[in-house]
Amino acid sequence: MYRFLLTRQWLILALLSLVLIPTMVELGFWQLHRHEHKVAQNALISRNLKARPVPVASLTSPGHTVPRSDYWRTVTATGTYDTAHEVVVRRRTSTDGRIGVHVLIPLDLKGGGTVLVNRGWVPSAESQRAFPDVPAAPRGEVTVTGRLKADETTSVSGIKDISDLPDRQVMLISSSQEAKRLSRPVLGGYIEQTGPELAGGSPELIASPDDSSIGPHMAYAVQWWLFAAGVPVGFVVLARREKRDRTEAAAKAAAGEQETSGPQQPEPAKA
Repeated sequence: MYRFLLTRQWLILALLSLVLIPTMVELGFWQLHRHEHKVAQNALISRNLKARPVPVASLTSPGHTVPRSDYWRTVTATGTYDTAHEVVVRRRTSTDGRIGVHVLIPLDLKGGGTVLVNRGWVPSAESQRAFPDVPAAPRGEVTVTGRLKADETTSVSGIKDISDLPDRQVMLISSSQEAKRLSRPVLGGYIEQTGPELAGGSPELIASPDDSSIGPHMAYAVQWWLFAAGVPVGFVVLARREKRDRTEAAAKAAAGEQETSGPQQPEPAKA
């Protein structure tokens, strides 16, 4: 009764189902892993933002790669801004989505050493070759509070590093690149400034990272698994429907043959 399942059309459909089921299951686990990563990241952000502020030099040093466990840790730094070597980081967005630049400046620490400070966002200049209007950094000794961040890379950020940029413009925040430009050691990573509040609100301080949203990944995982479960169910439903249609067609054909070959009328008797 189910011999039609051995036809080419149904064999292809069966093979396609066997491919779709593990693929959808794997996609579901991929979304589950993304959900777990997001939950773990939110927990890390919350924990590090609430941690007691520590001096930046206690968490990083020249050439140091900031580990994920220290991302967003609140750090402090006291020193003097090197205003002559301030640069801007291109293609950055404000909290309301406007395109502009981040202002990056070296801070020469009071106890020795240099750390990069991201002062915040300002609008770009009318020409991409021109240096934007950046409010002057405070002079004299300052104490900065901010979130510790790791050096940016193309592989992580997706931002392509361009070498032929105008003077004092960069694409990525990299302590190693700035150390070469400054010709002196720079602490690994950088400080994303959160305080003190800047006069006039410019540069615009970068908003805190979101530690509440978990995204739709779990819902997507459940959807993929439901799709995987639906494939064999759908195959069975289609097969049963095909069997029913074939049975009905065969019954109609048999009834038609019976009508065509019904009882013959007897021939009239000859005189």
